[in-house]
Amino acid sequence: MKKGLLVIALVTAIAAAQAPATFEGDWQGSLSAGPNTLRLLFHIAKGSDGLYLGELESLDQGVATPIDRVQVTGQTVRFELRRVNGTFEGTLGADGRIKGTWTQGTPVPLELTRVATALTAGADPVPPPPDMLANIIKSVGVPMDIEVPMAPMPFPGPAGGLNIGYELHLTNVSPVDLHISRIEVFNGDISIAAYEGTELNGILQRFGPNPTDKRTLGPGLRAVAFVWPRLAARATIPKTLRNRITVDGFPVESMVTLSTMSPMVIGPPLRGSNWMAANGPSNTSIHRRALMPIEGRLHIAQRFAIDWVKVDDGGKTFSGDPKDNKTYFAYGSEALAVADAIVSATKDGIPENIPGPDSRAVPITLETVGGNHVILDLGGGHFAFYAHLQPGSLKVKVGDKVRRGQVLGLVGNSGNSTEPHLHFHVSDSNSPLGSEGVPYVLDSFEVLSNVAAGPKTNALPLENMRIKFAESR
Repeated sequence: MKKGLLVIALVTAIAAAQAPATFEGDWQGSLSAGPNTLRLLFHIAKGSDGLYLGELESLDQGVATPIDRVQVTGQTVRFELRRVNGTFEGTLGADGRIKGTWTQGTPVPLELTRVATALTAGADPVPPPPDMLANIIKSVGVPMDIEVPMAPMPFPGPAGGLNIGYELHLTNVSPVDLHISRIEVFNGDISIAAYEGTELNGILQRFGPNPTDKRTLGPGLRAVAFVWPRLAARATIPKTLRNRITVDGFPVESMVTLSTMSPMVIGPPLRGSNWMAANGPSNTSIHRRALMPIEGRLHIAQRFAIDWVKVDDGGKTFSGDPKDNKTYFAYGSEALAVADAIVSATKDGIPENIPGPDSRAVPITLETVGGNHVILDLGGGHFAFYAHLQPGSLKVKVGDKVRRGQVLGLVGNSGNSTEPHLHFHVSDSNSPLGSEGVPYVLDSFEVLSNVAAGPKTNALPLENMRIKFAESR
């Protein structure tokens, strides 16, 4: 379940061929955002191969994500933050401070001060003893276990082509550190995706202490690589793909078998226009990365989930008091059955939150995380999850047979939610989070603002696309 629709997604990671040691470490500053002040903490570290990596942590929002690029010229540094179209440019002065400007539409002064504590993202990794690693590789090959926990199912996106999102669980089974320098995906002999440098670091997720440089795996540790290769629109879907992971200069390969199933075709979960697919399907969405340990297994039920928010022409989700649920355009919209189905689970009676990043009406547990919700058994091992509904608005109960387009409840702001919206996903069992998310396609909709604008059929809207739903048949 998403942590929230963040007001400012200040997130990053950096890459530079070389930078002076004076820029390494932790840097803190405060950014004025309207009436609020956001405390920022930059983590900058250097990988074992000399690559600079980092994170920008928004302390007041609880957000920490990688930086895209840093450029250093003498005592001047420039950070580029592509996700939010933001940049920071500053100069390191004799007083040890970096004085500069944050630009995200409007330039705002920002001064950074070095933090005297150790880098929280972790110390620089120590290279493995070359002779020990070489002997291991000579004896048994690259000592890494590679697992794909779920067969990926290709699905069409609105821009054409086929998307294939899956995970590689990479475990170091040796007594020395392993450094991953490249991951490449092949369809036969044709490379269809490749990740290295900061891009590789950005697709990796670690457990426990989360180092800035995620590419170096200590003995017994695991990293999860989130890959998202694409095939051409009319390409023949292969039976398998080949993954090549380069570890300390040595390649190791594994095959992944694709699912032979096709994505389920469903109708719209809502009515009307100007619905944005917030946190929707992409390789960087928070839903995509939501690994959850449920009943002794890791699951990603939200692998292809969407937080449907209704926006105006300026992209705002409300008009009026931001603390009043009723001022949000999505609030009170009717959540619709996407197919003829049977109601397999419901939850009601959870009070609504006051909109905001930290306001929760009840403690968040596995029972309350989805708020008031409905799960539909669509058949064929597919279950549709509708979350964050208004209390008392549910129109159905467990065991009811529903028809496509039937009203299930009203969009609200209950559970782990920051503002009124409909969280929707399809998974393979009757569990909000203890299941695996599977792709699906809407039979008809129109993309309103994107490079893929226009009417679409049998495709899945991707992250932040603004669409108009077709009338449910």
